[in-house]
Amino acid sequence: MQRLIKLLSAPGKLHEIEAVAPTQVVFDAEVSEENNANISTENINGYTTIIKPKMLERWLDKVVEASGSEFAYFTIIIALLIWGFLGIPFGKYNTWQVIISDAQAIVNMVFDAFLMRQQLNSHDSLLTVAACLRSRSTSNKRMLLQLIGSGKYSDVSGKQFSELEQTTFASELPRENWLGRISTGLSAFMGHILTVLGFWVCVFIWIGFGKYCGWSDTWQLYMNSATSALMVFILAFLANIRERHTKYMTKCLSSIWQLDSALELRLRRLTQDTTENEPVKISPRKRGWIQRSIDYYADLVGTLLGIALLALALVLWLAVGPIPKLHFDTNWWLLIGTYAGLLGLNDGFVLRNVYTVLGEHENVQFTLVEYEDADMLSTIGITTLSEERVPDQSLTCRISTRVGDICAHQYTVVLGVLLIAALLIGATAMRWSVTGQLLCNVPPSIIESFFTMILITGHNIGDKKRRVDFHNIYLRRLMLVKYVDLLAKVELEAEGEKEEGEEVVGEIFEVEE
Repeated sequence: MQRLIKLLSAPGKLHEIEAVAPTQVVFDAEVSEENNANISTENINGYTTIIKPKMLERWLDKVVEASGSEFAYFTIIIALLIWGFLGIPFGKYNTWQVIISDAQAIVNMVFDAFLMRQQLNSHDSLLTVAACLRSRSTSNKRMLLQLIGSGKYSDVSGKQFSELEQTTFASELPRENWLGRISTGLSAFMGHILTVLGFWVCVFIWIGFGKYCGWSDTWQLYMNSATSALMVFILAFLANIRERHTKYMTKCLSSIWQLDSALELRLRRLTQDTTENEPVKISPRKRGWIQRSIDYYADLVGTLLGIALLALALVLWLAVGPIPKLHFDTNWWLLIGTYAGLLGLNDGFVLRNVYTVLGEHENVQFTLVEYEDADMLSTIGITTLSEERVPDQSLTCRISTRVGDICAHQYTVVLGVLLIAALLIGATAMRWSVTGQLLCNVPPSIIESFFTMILITGHNIGDKKRRVDFHNIYLRRLMLVKYVDLLAKVELEAEGEKEEGEEVVGEIFEVEE
C-alpha cells in the first residue's frame, strides 16, 4: 500500500539539480608513465546527454525521439493525404467521419504525452548545462586571478587588448542544414499571429454555414475531422521541429564544451592549479498549489505511468465494444473520441502553461551563467561586450507573446477544467447521444488546435533566445582562450624567444577540434 501511495505521489515533485563540470587534468611529462596512469589523462571535454538509470525510461525516451524523426513526420503527412483522398468517396458517410476522427484523436493523445516528455527532458538537460557552465566558470575565474596576480606574465598592451576585443572570430557554432532551415521557416509561419487569425477566420466561416446545414451532426463532424487532422499535422511537426532543434543545440553544446574544457586546461597548465571543479546546485522553483497540481498532471502524462493509463483507457474502450447497447455503433466509436477530445483539451492548456513556466526557470539560470561570465571577463578588464541579442520584437510578435502568456497562465488552465466540466454536464443532459458526444468533440478540437498553434509560437521565441545564449557563451570562451594565449605569447616575446615561443604556444595551447 505504501509503495502504491509513493508511486502515485511521485509525479510533480521537484528535485534539486546538482551538476559539476569534469575537471581537466594536466599530464606531467616529468612524471613516470606508471604514476600518470593513476591520474587518468583522458579528460572529458565533450558534451554528453543525461543517461537515465532505468531501462524502461531509456526505452521510452527512444520512442519519444523516434516520434520526432523525419520518418514519423513524413509518415503522418502521407497518412493525412491518404485520408484526404479517401474522403472523396467516403466523406459523405457519418461513420467514416467518426472513425477517422477517433483515429486522429488517439494519435493526438499519444503525441500530447510524447511532447510533454520531450519538454520535461529538455528542461532537465538545460538546467544541468547551466550548472556545469557555472561550475567551470568559478574555477576559471579563480585561476585567471592567480595568473594575473602572480606577476609572472607581462600585461597585454592597449593595442593588443583592443584588437582582442574586436576580433572577428573565424570559428563559429555549427549551422543547420537546408532541411533544418526549411523546418525553422515553416515553424515561423505556422506560429505567426496572422496564421492563427486565419485559423479563426475559417472557424467563423464554418459557423456561418451552420444554419445552411441545419446544424446537423454531419456539419459538426466536418469541423471535427478538419481540426483533428490539423492537430495531427501540427503535433507531428512540433515533435519533429523540437527533436531537430534539440540535436542542433547538442552540436552547439559540444562546441562550447570543447572550448570551455580547452580554456580550463590552458589555465591549469599555467597556474598548476589542481583544485577540482565544485558542484553547483539549482534549487527547485517556487510554486503555489494550483501550479503544483498542473505539474503533477504534466509529469503524470509524460511518465511511464501516464503512458500506461493511456493504454488502459484504450483497452477499456475496446472491451465495452461488444456490449449490446453499443455493439460497435457510432456512439461506441465516439466514446474514445470524446475521451480523447476532453483529455486533449486539457493537455493543450497544460502544455502551454508548462512550456512557459519551465522556460522562465531556464531563462533565470542562463542569466546567472551570463552574470558569472561577465564577472570572469571583468578580471581581464573586459566590462562590455558587443554580443548578439534577440532583435526587438515586431508588433505581431509582441501580440503573439501576450496571447501566449494569457493562454499559459495557471488560471487559464483552471478555466479549461471548468469548460470540460460544463461540456460533460451538457453531454449528460443530452443522454450522451451522438449530438451530445459531438459537443465534447468539436469545441475541444477547435480550442486544442488553437493552443497547439500558440505552442509553436512559444517554441519559436524560446528557441531563438536559447540560440543567442549559446552563441554568446561560445564567443566569451573563445575570447578568454585567445587572451590566455596572448598573455603567454607576450611573456615569451618579452624574454626574446619570439620564434620559439610561437612554436611552443601553438603546441601547448592547440584548441581541440
